[in-house]
Amino acid sequence: MPYVKTRDGTDIYVKDWGSGRPVILLHGWPLNADSWDAQAMALADAGFRAIAYDRRGFGRSGQPWSGYDYDTLADDLADVMKATGADSDAAIIGFSMGGGEVARYMSRHDGQGVIAAGLISSVVPYMLKTDDNPHGTPQSTFDQIGDGIKEDRAKFFRHTFVPQFYGVGFISSPVSDDVVHWSTSLAMQAGLKPTLACAKAFGHTDFRQDLASFRVPTLIVHGTGDQTVPIDASARAAKAGIANAQLVEYDGAPHGLNVTHSDRLTQDLLTFLGR
Repeated sequence: MPYVKTRDGTDIYVKDWGSGRPVILLHGWPLNADSWDAQAMALADAGFRAIAYDRRGFGRSGQPWSGYDYDTLADDLADVMKATGADSDAAIIGFSMGGGEVARYMSRHDGQGVIAAGLISSVVPYMLKTDDNPHGTPQSTFDQIGDGIKEDRAKFFRHTFVPQFYGVGFISSPVSDDVVHWSTSLAMQAGLKPTLACAKAFGHTDFRQDLASFRVPTLIVHGTGDQTVPIDASARAAKAGIANAQLVEYDGAPHGLNVTHSDRLTQDLLTFLGR
């Protein structure tokens, strides 16, 4: 079943590997489910059922004009869980933007069927810098992202966003240039409207009220060197607001630690899910 049709008729591309207790993996912006491949294969090999899907508007999923708000995206998650039969005893793990879908599912759908949650390099609870969120990201940064995408999306992703995503510097790089090219190619599979709309969604959605809805063991993993989603306004704030949460900080790790620290993340996920 490579596609699931949501309640509004959008086709969602689903990768369903292995068998056992389901683990649903939600990808980051602006990539797709392939970015989870290393962890998905390890989970399947370890006896879990790894389900990763392309968010609406991204990868191989449909690109409707609307539906890029977190309420709709959380409903998409519920639709995928129901259609795949992964709606009980499930773990939902969100990377970056995907963490918001986890949080909104927990509040909007009361965490139905979920026994464990994960927030990896996540945007939760609130990215935007405001008077009551002083460690957040300034609006000017989001404006620069939007302007770069509109001016030359391929150039922006290839030379600005993706290198920062992986902590690539002038002298050293934790990933090969091939990984940067690959990630750019994934980003370019998304539609322009979904790319812009989702950037607005993850940058401006306040999940602080959603945190109380986490009533299951929750693993939070974040790099202290993350320049894309700084740790103080995200993981550390999420840890403070989620009961029964475990925060694991990767010293110096960038945003894309699912690649730069792939083996460590995989082992941390397997340890957490195996409890």
